[in-house]
Amino acid sequence: MASKKSAGSYDLETSLSHLLRRAQQFAYDQFVQQMGDSSITPRQFIVLFAVNEEEGLSQTDLVNRTGIDRSTLADMISRMIKNGLLARKRTAEDARANAVRLTAAGRRALNSSLPRAVVAEKALLDLLPKSVQADLIKGLTQLASAIGDAKTEEKPAPARAAAARKRPVAKRAPAKRK
Repeated sequence: MASKKSAGSYDLETSLSHLLRRAQQFAYDQFVQQMGDSSITPRQFIVLFAVNEEEGLSQTDLVNRTGIDRSTLADMISRMIKNGLLARKRTAEDARANAVRLTAAGRRALNSSLPRAVVAEKALLDLLPKSVQADLIKGLTQLASAIGDAKTEEKPAPARAAAARKRPVAKRAPAKRK
């Protein structure tokens, strides 16, 4: 069956979002296959890895570091605490912020997962010629950075957001009775 293509139309073969989703699905499948009977998910691995690299990160720092949205990350951290992989406490600098650290069980989970994650990454990269691998990583790193910058620009400036919350609400005059 011949494919229909018109100028300027959507094309699955060249759609960046579709190609990224397909690559992500393969990466996920490779990770799960390599993990075997481990219950660690790719996102949990990334959180464990990020926390291990910089112990005491706040949950906001983890959102920025991992790219996982705030509500999903908060749920993940709660489950990982419940499963004994992470511990959380309020930071000294900001009583509203939580610092996250690995527990001994979290460190063991990371140490047993790390070599398997490396194998999964290698399986993905090995599908490409060596001459393309570095350029792909460079391009995706630039894309991730640009996405992070775009997300930062979307957020209202903290001073403006705080000022907007503090604006007094206009009071209405009581209704006149007839």
